[in-house]
Amino acid sequence: MTSQEYIEEAEQRLIHTYNRYQIVLDKGEGVYLYDIDGKKYLDFAAGIAVFALGYGNKEYNDALKAQIDKLLHTSNLYYNVPAVEAAKHITESSGMDRVFFTNSGTEAIEGAIKLARKYAYRKDGTTDHEIIAMNHSFHGRSMGALSVTGNVKYQEAFKPLIGGIEFADFNDLESVKAKVTDKTCAIIMEPVQGEGGLYPAKKEFLEGVRSLCDKNGILLIFDEVQCGMGRTGSMFAWQQYGVKPDIITMAKALGCGVPVGAFAAKETVASALVPGDHGTTYGGNPFACAAVNEVFRQYKQRQIPEHVQKIGTYLYHTLNQFVEKYEFVKEARGMGLMQGLELTIPAGDIILKALDAGLIVISAGQNIIRFVPPLIITEKHVDEMAAILDGIFAKI
Repeated sequence: MTSQEYIEEAEQRLIHTYNRYQIVLDKGEGVYLYDIDGKKYLDFAAGIAVFALGYGNKEYNDALKAQIDKLLHTSNLYYNVPAVEAAKHITESSGMDRVFFTNSGTEAIEGAIKLARKYAYRKDGTTDHEIIAMNHSFHGRSMGALSVTGNVKYQEAFKPLIGGIEFADFNDLESVKAKVTDKTCAIIMEPVQGEGGLYPAKKEFLEGVRSLCDKNGILLIFDEVQCGMGRTGSMFAWQQYGVKPDIITMAKALGCGVPVGAFAAKETVASALVPGDHGTTYGGNPFACAAVNEVFRQYKQRQIPEHVQKIGTYLYHTLNQFVEKYEFVKEARGMGLMQGLELTIPAGDIILKALDAGLIVISAGQNIIRFVPPLIITEKHVDEMAAILDGIFAKI
């Protein structure tokens, strides 16, 4: 079948929830992808911040093949070795005490919400607790995760959502304080907003929220589904701020392509969930956890967070050259290898032109180009990306 035939077949068979780009990807190698016609693309999207270790990673592939030959699934009625090892990696690297494995970031958010509400219920026996979330945030599309997502366009058609959710402004401590009541049980936020525009939190904001939580007995939840797992230059973004949450969620690069997520919490919080409170059939199965273990092994061996710090600085300076050179490029911002260019014009046409030129980038909103490449990119790849974009920008 040709590319167009595959596209037409997909449009006929799949529920139309994505406006897909008109290419059919076939294979990957390093930081490059290839479509079924053999065209090569420099990938600065990494499957939306997922494929941190790049494509065709032999050691990663071998680890998965070895686990396939041993055991794929057992359910959580039994223990399995990869899950125990993965739990140790996560708790030690995140600063949390206990972890629950999920199949996605959205499910991790669902679990974090349930944990926060059960913790509050255990304290006072009431069920009218409130959660404060941030405007312009994104936490997922299931009903619970959607309820704490601060963007009306995602919510409107699916109301009523779960109740007891209040929204404050990101990086505005007074806005958060104004929403706190004696019913507030948790505050949830991304340390670096992704879909909301690549906005890092201000250190004083996170410190202020942490202090507010401590003073009022409120749990602090950090959604690190996108900004965690080395993407900002440390294993988790909170570590760069020195502000530790009570609950943390993760996914995306946690499995580097295998669907796996998790939420983790401090012992005093995690103990609120008891048998029967929460569950999953597939979460934490041996195959998914084998992927997690190999990801952590390579992160340590290859010093991925340290590499991200170095290349992230180079990417930031490179993107700022566009700000200086072109009037329609308003600002470069972000952390590590989670950065964006805000434009004064729509980003969609530029992204399409980049695709034609062999560069994959994605958007965050209408006018922001998002850069979330594999974490193994080098300065050479940044230069290659910049040359393609410069050629497009010069014609605008």
